[in-house]
Parts: sequence; structure tokens; C-alpha cells
Amino acid sequence: MKQEDLAERLNLTQQSVSKLENRESMNLETLEKIANAMNIPSDAIKNFSDDRVLNVVSDIFSDNATAQSYIQINNPIERIIALYEQKAALYEQKVALYERMLQSEKEKVALLEVLLRDKCK
Repeated sequence: MKQEDLAERLNLTQQSVSKLENRESMNLETLEKIANAMNIPSDAIKNFSDDRVLNVVSDIFSDNATAQSYIQINNPIERIIALYEQKAALYEQKVALYERMLQSEKEKVALLEVLLRDKCK
């Protein structure tokens, strides 16, 4: 999470969050507020370990391609672009479906016209 985002959630400035990050220790009330703002348990912060994080990340990403796609998805601009592309693809699928349905209806009408002409003869 970016400092700016956390600052907004805590109603602080980005500089204040930076100072919090650089502290060697923190009172439990502040720790709880930060954990709540980040939607994680306070124990996750209390028991944080760089080694543990590296192990989890290496377990999750077995290859660089997976890691790269994860990083791109977490980039807000890339995520917006991906959502826009998904929306555009869904729109194109809907248009194609409507066109097929319209063509099917036209074929039904043409068939009914033929049947009606044959019946009237």
C-alpha cells in the first residue's frame, strides 16, 4: 500500500505515515489503527518478517511471468486499462450475439413468409 493511500485512510499526511514507518517501536493503539486501515490483523504487523515475506512470495510465484502479471494487476493504471479492455471485449461479444439473434429472426421471418405464400396458393 502506498503511503498516500494509508495516510488518507488514517486522516494523516504522507509525511506522518513516513515517520510512522521509520519508528523502531509503536504503541498498540496506533498499531491497531494502522492494521484496521490496511484491513489486516495487527498480529501480521507485530510478527512481520522480511524472510517470511520473501518465502511466501517465492512460493506464490514459481516463474517470472506469473510475478509480472501480478505486479501489473496491482498497478492501478494497468488495472483500469485491463478492466476497460474486458468491458470492451464483453461489449463486442454482446454486439456479435445481438447480430446473430437479429439474423436468426430475419431467417425466421423469411421462412414464415414462404410458408404463408405457399399456404395462400
